[in-house]
Amino acid sequence: MFALAQMALLPDGRRLHLNHGPIDLIIEAFGDPDEVKKSYEQAMSCFPEILPMLVSDLESLRQSYDVSWHPDGTVASRMQDACSRFSAEFVTPMAAVAGGVADEVLGALVCGRQLEKAFVNNGGDIAFHLTEGQSLTAGLIADYHLPTIDGECVLTHDMPVRGIATSGWKGRSFSLGIADSVSVLANNTASADVAATLIANAVNTDHLAIERISASEQDPDSDLGNRLVTVDVGALDQQTIDAALNAGEKAAIVAEQAGHISAAVLVLQNTFRVVGTAPVGLIAKAA
Repeated sequence: MFALAQMALLPDGRRLHLNHGPIDLIIEAFGDPDEVKKSYEQAMSCFPEILPMLVSDLESLRQSYDVSWHPDGTVASRMQDACSRFSAEFVTPMAAVAGGVADEVLGALVCGRQLEKAFVNNGGDIAFHLTEGQSLTAGLIADYHLPTIDGECVLTHDMPVRGIATSGWKGRSFSLGIADSVSVLANNTASADVAATLIANAVNTDHLAIERISASEQDPDSDLGNRLVTVDVGALDQQTIDAALNAGEKAAIVAEQAGHISAAVLVLQNTFRVVGTAPVGLIAKAA
């Protein structure tokens, strides 16, 4: 069993830190101080139940998406719904877990409150709330192993985007592909999370510099079973990089044209591809 949830303001007095087992959130709300205080209380009220609910559904969440499954938990329902948009491909609801949690806590945070804007950052997958005239600037990290800000994404109230998520073989979760990172903008974070996972999987090709092992060797409980996941990518020639990015770009275009995402940024060894309508400044620092 996991220890009790930890919930406290950070030393800056502005941001709220929520931690429970593998879930680690940084939250900030903007507006009248009393409204912000009440919003934080609402987030803290819902948070301790999230992990136990996910654990109770874990066996089903690790299975390939099944349209006939209707989870009781609200986070699991968000994850299942996000996967339904990509049901033509192999995907388990676990692909949406970080985004689903961020969306759930954001929903509790803003419910009935008068806030100017707010965000919930779950390890780089970010759910956000914006009112008219407000904006949020998110940093783009092209390489998880070199955590520097390589670009800036300016998100505004009038954009059809309320979630951003990033995936890649160097990230927290296993990847079937070789992308250093794929960042996706979508109308919610759970959907962005699934799309980023699948597009990152699609950034793929064969090369002697790519090392893969079965997911079950890395983690016996992995939802990917014996599928091969990427554990190392050596230096690649430009032709190989382009071939892998072409495959990922094709997947991103399909998702964008279907209305599942608004934009995606694909990165492999300092080569970038952008799909969809990217906000101004998204890759300004990376260019």
